[in-house]
Amino acid sequence: MLHQAAFLLHCLPLVVGQYDVCKSWVTTDEGPTWEFYACQPRAGPLKDYATVRVQPPGITCGDPPERFCTHENPYLCSDECDASNPDLAHPPKLMFDKEDEGLATYWQSVTWSRYPEPLLANITLSWNKSVELTDDIVVTFEYGRPTMMLLEKSLDNGRTWHPYQYYADDCNEAFGMQARRVRDLSASSANRVLCTEDYSRWAGSKKEKDVRFEVRDRFAIFAGPDLRNMDNLYARLESAKGLKDFFTLTDLRLRLLRPALGGTYVQRDNLYKYFYAVSNIEVTARCKCNLHANQCTFREGSLQCECEHNTTGQDCGRCKKNFRSKSWRAGSYLPRPNGSPNICAAPNFGTSPKASKLIRLKSGSVPVAPIETFKDCECYGHSNRCSFIDFLNLVTCISCKHNTRGQHCQHCRLGFYRNSSAELDDENVCIDCNCNRVGSVANRCNETGYCDCRDFVTGPKCDECASGYYWRQGCLPNVCDDELLLCQNGGTCSANQRCLCPPGFKGVLCEQAKCEGENQDCDATGPRLALSPCAALLGALGLHLRHAMDL
Repeated sequence: MLHQAAFLLHCLPLVVGQYDVCKSWVTTDEGPTWEFYACQPRAGPLKDYATVRVQPPGITCGDPPERFCTHENPYLCSDECDASNPDLAHPPKLMFDKEDEGLATYWQSVTWSRYPEPLLANITLSWNKSVELTDDIVVTFEYGRPTMMLLEKSLDNGRTWHPYQYYADDCNEAFGMQARRVRDLSASSANRVLCTEDYSRWAGSKKEKDVRFEVRDRFAIFAGPDLRNMDNLYARLESAKGLKDFFTLTDLRLRLLRPALGGTYVQRDNLYKYFYAVSNIEVTARCKCNLHANQCTFREGSLQCECEHNTTGQDCGRCKKNFRSKSWRAGSYLPRPNGSPNICAAPNFGTSPKASKLIRLKSGSVPVAPIETFKDCECYGHSNRCSFIDFLNLVTCISCKHNTRGQHCQHCRLGFYRNSSAELDDENVCIDCNCNRVGSVANRCNETGYCDCRDFVTGPKCDECASGYYWRQGCLPNVCDDELLLCQNGGTCSANQRCLCPPGFKGVLCEQAKCEGENQDCDATGPRLALSPCAALLGALGLHLRHAMDL
């Protein structure tokens, strides 16, 4: 089964034999030993390992059933999408199925029946793992390619998104950008985000169907048109700032902004021919293992690197326990052809004078544990002092700086969280949570920087209110709501905080009739109040006494 099988991907021509061995057993003057190399998994199609999400809810056609037509036969609208009928349904999974020859299966959106309201759809692929693109991303559209769309990527599992490439039939009109082509980029602009018009102009559904994100053309800037000079490409990936990260991602999102028009304008009298239909999405990539693994497996619902070089973690992003004598480093493509493995090594204990430390056990006794400092202690640069506690068989850093804590200064202090874009040895690896003191339970946050909020408070920093509440030194419930029209008797809602009542009414929601002056009857603008029997009797008695006094 897929979740049990090893993720052994087929080689692509551009990566055959490139860093596919992590180590070999060699004989030296000192005897046989392991020789280590930088290594990476082979590349292949990754779409089968992605979690797919289509938004917003209800954007997939068929619920309720609706008919649609094509641009070739715009007034022969005999086709139907019906989610309850397997033969007529077009669910998202059809973007990734194996198609029979000559028969395309595809996901399809609802038609543009609400024009001029935009027809917007998002298709998100998530791997819950860093992967590196090795070939073009190809999206195949049936019945016409969108006239406007955006490809985005995330490096942090969908928490933040960045544009990857814009697509439009008129880039300047759609996005205010000049149209460019990847083949016109230079070495200094190879990771530039651009807008292209090559895939958005109408060509007919039976002709051009594919939309590409051109990875190979960007590689060719360094490796040549036939990708033969791979040494230069790998050297550039190491030296050019941000170039390697440009091809790295955890998620992809396709934002469909305007469907194929089949012409220059929208025909309002036939909106059934405007919709999105995607039959295939190809993503060719490899697991990112920081050049510390040559295999990747699919376990427990996600991809995992089979780490070498004494590294561990989903991306081989840290050293194994007891192999932390120096800061973890990714492997390097250089020097060619085998690169630098940058293996994690065991600590080299020194001969510093021993000290001792009192350790109180649960039983109450206090043994004396010897502490021994050693060379090359692993504190990721946040401390230059560490000790070996013999009693616990533990190496630990002392006096961690830069808001770090932990045995190796590898964690952040309370009130700080890990900067995902910084390495562990970066002085800015820990960021202040900066939680709103009123809206948060305490100045603490999770590993993504989201604070622990009080009831009805939301937002990453606990400085926003949930729906139905407004901010006033905390979140208070809305008295009224323009959409729900809670104000009664013609009252209007002011800033969701109070009802402005018309003449003749009062109360929090204008629910009470208001009486004016001494006359206990309400004025003509409000309903007459009904008096209780007791009130009526007292009123009659008062009138009788007043009449007697007048006499």
